[in-house]
Amino acid sequence: MPTHFLYIIDILGTISFAVSGAFLAIEKKLDPFGVLVLSFVTAIGGGTLRDILIGNLPVSWLKNETATIVIFSSAVVTMFFGRFLRHLTTTLFLFDALGLGLFTIVGIKLGIALHYGVGVCIALGTITACFGGVVRDVLLNTIPLLFRKEIYALACIAGGLIYFLMRRMNIDADVATILGILIIFSIRVLAVRYKLSLPQFYRN
Repeated sequence: MPTHFLYIIDILGTISFAVSGAFLAIEKKLDPFGVLVLSFVTAIGGGTLRDILIGNLPVSWLKNETATIVIFSSAVVTMFFGRFLRHLTTTLFLFDALGLGLFTIVGIKLGIALHYGVGVCIALGTITACFGGVVRDVLLNTIPLLFRKEIYALACIAGGLIYFLMRRMNIDADVATILGILIIFSIRVLAVRYKLSLPQFYRN
C-alpha cells in the first residue's frame, strides 16, 4: 500500500495550494485575515464543493485537523517569508502539479465508492482538484485560470480517463492510483514546459 507516499503528496499539494492562495492575496494587498481566507479557499474549496454535491457531511476538512494546521501554517509562513518562498517557484509548481493529480484521483475514488458513472467520477475529481482555485479567483475578481487557455482541468480529465482504462485492464489498484497521479502531473508539467494550450476561437 502506498499510503505514506500518498499522504506525503497530499500534504505537499495542500501546502502548495495554500501558498499560491496566500501569494495572490498578498499581491492584491489583502489584510492578514484575507490572506488566511484565500489560503483556505484555495486548498480546500474544491473538496468542500465536492462533499456538498455528494452529501458527504460534515465536509472532509472539518474532520481533518492536520489539513487545517498545514493550511494555517502555510499562510502564516508565506506572510512572513514570502520573499524567500518566491525563489522556490519551480518547487512549489511541482508540488502543485502533484497535488492536482492526487486530489483528482481522490475525488474519482469517492465517486466510485458511491457507484457513480465514469463521467460523474471524473467531474468530481476535477472539481476536487481545480475548483478551490476557481473560488479563489472569483473572490479576487479575476478570470479563473481554469477558464483560460492553460491546460489545467484537461490534465485532470485525461488522467481520470486513463485511470478508468487501467481499472478496466485489471491493473492493481495501488499501481493504477500512482500511475494516474503521475500521468496528471506529467501532462500539467509538459503543458507548462512547452507552453501547450487549448486553441483560441476568437481574434486577438
